[in-house]
Amino acid sequence: MSALDSLDPRTALVVFSGGQDSTVCLAWALSRYTHVETIGFDYGQRHRVELHCRSRVRSELSKAFPAWGERLGNDHLLDLRLLGQISDTALTETRAIEMAANGLPNTFVPGRNLIFLNFAAALAYRRGASVLVGGMCETDFSGYPDCRDNTLKALQVALSLGLDAPMTVETPLMWLTKAQTWALSDSLGGERLNAIITEHTHTCYLGDRLVRHAWGYGCGQCPACELRRDGHEQWLAARQAAQPAN
Repeated sequence: MSALDSLDPRTALVVFSGGQDSTVCLAWALSRYTHVETIGFDYGQRHRVELHCRSRVRSELSKAFPAWGERLGNDHLLDLRLLGQISDTALTETRAIEMAANGLPNTFVPGRNLIFLNFAAALAYRRGASVLVGGMCETDFSGYPDCRDNTLKALQVALSLGLDAPMTVETPLMWLTKAQTWALSDSLGGERLNAIITEHTHTCYLGDRLVRHAWGYGCGQCPACELRRDGHEQWLAARQAAQPAN
């Protein structure tokens, strides 16, 4: 049996921002499906530098992993700046990141993932894709309700009913810590994949790419940077502890 015979024959559409989590999800999908496309959204995000990282990450993945490159199809970038216009958040405006009165950080963009997946499903339907892949996570997250497993399961049902066609929503990072996400990318593509993630992805909420840390570029102080840094340190420590003593 060839490697292609072991792949899922369905087409997957990955919600791809250009950040660490969505890049790991893209690698995960490329290791499983015969054809994979990507979709991104310009919603007026403060860290829109991530949009410029998307094409570079795709290119680097294709060069480093030719078999994945053969399965990587079209990229789609949609203009959803209306979402930014109706939002009042620290991700769409220049303001301090802090907790809001409702107990959620003011980086929460209401309805963002719901809107993303609805548009992704509409595009997937037209493109003949029946799997949506997203980096939503309920383990290392900021309490965003549209990242929760129950939300995504309910949305999967609604999308399938509304399209009258099966639409699977895959969230491979749902129960992983950030350290486990680093470990997953290592298992998928080893040092080559983690080097691409470190050098070319963007996760910092402030859009800062001036300083290159061991875990990647970022301000080093926003919640996204802290989570990425701590996860990287924990992954390295766990990997070191697992190595046999000389």
